[in-house]
Amino acid sequence: MMDTGSVILIDDDSELLRATRQTLELAGFSVSAFATAAEALAGLNANFSGVVVSDIRMPGVDGLQLFDRVLQLDPDIPVILVTGHGDIAVAVKAIKDGAYDFITKPFAADRLAQSVARAAEKRRLVMENRALREGAEQAQDGLPLIGQTPAMERLRRTLRQIADTDVDVLVTGETGSGKEVVASLLHRWSRRAGGNFVALNCGTLPDTVIESELFGHEAGAFTGAQKKRIGRIEHSSGGTLFLDEIESMPASTQVQMLRVLEMREVTPLGTNEIRPVDLRVVAAAKVDLGDPNQRGAFREDLYYRLNVVTISIPPLRERRDDVALLFFYFAERAAARFRRQMPAVPASVHRYLSQHDWPGNVRELAHFAERFVLGLEEVGQVPPSASAESDAAGSLPERLERYEADVIRETLGRNDGDVRRTIEALGIPRKTFYDKLQRHGIVRSDFSR
Repeated sequence: MMDTGSVILIDDDSELLRATRQTLELAGFSVSAFATAAEALAGLNANFSGVVVSDIRMPGVDGLQLFDRVLQLDPDIPVILVTGHGDIAVAVKAIKDGAYDFITKPFAADRLAQSVARAAEKRRLVMENRALREGAEQAQDGLPLIGQTPAMERLRRTLRQIADTDVDVLVTGETGSGKEVVASLLHRWSRRAGGNFVALNCGTLPDTVIESELFGHEAGAFTGAQKKRIGRIEHSSGGTLFLDEIESMPASTQVQMLRVLEMREVTPLGTNEIRPVDLRVVAAAKVDLGDPNQRGAFREDLYYRLNVVTISIPPLRERRDDVALLFFYFAERAAARFRRQMPAVPASVHRYLSQHDWPGNVRELAHFAERFVLGLEEVGQVPPSASAESDAAGSLPERLERYEADVIRETLGRNDGDVRRTIEALGIPRKTFYDKLQRHGIVRSDFSR
């Protein structure tokens, strides 16, 4: 049986303790059983990643006192209380105080196993969110190129190796994959860090402007040139020049750029003066310039001159294990910028993060995180590909059941678990609402913030 989670089980009734332990172990849980709350508390701390199940009436430290101690350790540890009929009012109060669930004796094995399974999933999500948040905080403390996948580790290692070698570099990658971040790191990790990092997107400038931007001009060099202008190339002397979307550079400018790379000198428009420049060039392209079919009108000799070292950035869909960590980094940063509290990240968002293909790469993910922090993303949103496959399975009644459960979960999430607002939004009686929660195995407290 696969281990689905850890459970601390406390009951002073040895027969019931043994039977309950067997029930949970048959359901796939790893169970640590204790006859007293004091024994259980001795080994419990805030790093516990499982669920606590405890009887209420016990000698010494009872279940409610145990619950209070657990709250002090970590209020996010799920506690399920097992009660007799006479303790239901007490258990309901404990639910209001933060207990995850209560189960009355005698209980069906499935009832306990299902409650523990939901609680374990909630705890897993809490622990995962914490780990990702810690990783995001480390990133904010200066860890560049966030990611723990082998591809990102290799990329960081390569950048460290070549950063101080002063060679020109060609960076390839899809739109939004982080090419400027790579160029900036090459500058920061090099001996040129004290100079300027000058970035220019060749695809955003018209042909009539790009030469003046790159090479500069003297006053009167052309109509409208009223004063002298230092070009981006000369301004980056002593530092790094980053040319993004270099495949968009006009053919005439490519010829001049080839001379700059070969001679390390520049001649501004309107003068015959040749000015030496000391710079490193990092160029980026979103197409494979080594492929003649993709290179198009880009000069082959300029490509080979730039292609001293080529760095390829993998798209986000090829390093899915980094998506959640990046999301938390961007969300924490957005929360600070918008002066918002970082919202709890529900399981539906985790599913979306792992299943979406992210065609816009890191840039798309950053914008998604900002919308999430601002409350503009639907919590129940899932990728169409994932939901379509799921919805197509099963009979019509089964599909309707799934749809009804999804609507209830979405409405609860939108109303932060508030029963009154959820019932009003659904337009159903309170008793019907609770009946549906029980039928679908939905726990209202999972949606409370």
